Amino acid sequence: MNVKVSYLFMVLIWSTTPLGIVFSSETVAPTLAVLMRMLIGLVLAAFVVSIANIRIPWHRRACFLYGYSSIGIYGGMLLSYMAAKTVPSGLISLTFGLAPILSGLLAQRLLNEPKFSTVKIIALAFALLGLYLVSERHIQGSLMQMQGLLYVLLAVCFFSLSGVMIKRVKIAIHPMATTFGALIFVTPLFFVTWWLLDGELNSALWSAKSLWSIVYLGVFGSLIGALAYFHVLQKLAASTVALTTLITPSFAIALGAWLNNEPVDLQLIIGAVIILLSLAVFQFGEGWFSKRGKLKKQAS
Repeated sequence: MNVKVSYLFMVLIWSTTPLGIVFSSETVAPTLAVLMRMLIGLVLAAFVVSIANIRIPWHRRACFLYGYSSIGIYGGMLLSYMAAKTVPSGLISLTFGLAPILSGLLAQRLLNEPKFSTVKIIALAFALLGLYLVSERHIQGSLMQMQGLLYVLLAVCFFSLSGVMIKRVKIAIHPMATTFGALIFVTPLFFVTWWLLDGELNSALWSAKSLWSIVYLGVFGSLIGALAYFHVLQKLAASTVALTTLITPSFAIALGAWLNNEPVDLQLIIGAVIILLSLAVFQFGEGWFSKRGKLKKQAS
């Protein structure tokens, strides 16, 4: 039951995170916005760990777990924030929908999982077609738009790599310990990045919407969302966890259009449908065809 609740929190939080990133980066520098978010999450995590008396292991294997977790947090979050200046929240969420496929490719190398079947290769090809359709405007747009799209693609790579690498660490610790340990590892990296790339506090320019978005992402994204993610990741396969990205894009697109007036045209809808159907076939296609084949044999 706890895993189901955690999975539900993941869906809800990941559906709202792209729009929260866009809002928080409107008047606050992206590197500072993500740093403030992580600081909020770290302080709250430290408070929870202290109150609940949760043991935080610091042996070699635990540190590897925190380090691998940091790959997805640092690379995925930093690049997503940098992309949010030019890429709509719906497109960010759709691009992250490719995580199950990329996780599968990485798992072949890192976890010795079997190679893709013909069904999965076809699904991959259609997913790439859908990605082209939804991002064509950015591909043919300005250099900043293309750069933003590249940031999102790299963010998905870091996120997928992190999820697969975490599965390589055979350790059973409290998900809150993983969350706190990862935040301990990654927060200094965000501070150094902000200091080198920006290093300024232009608080006079900050809007209430950006600040509240940072608070929301700090509490729900960096703490509750991360806690739910690491909890589910301990219990389920990396590709199953990444399946969340099959559910969240439609919610993210709707929220972006409703709350941020992000454009939703026919090409975006068609591309999104192709991506989501491709991901469904990628995850469940082999089972569908296998079941259908058995039914045909029984009928004959």
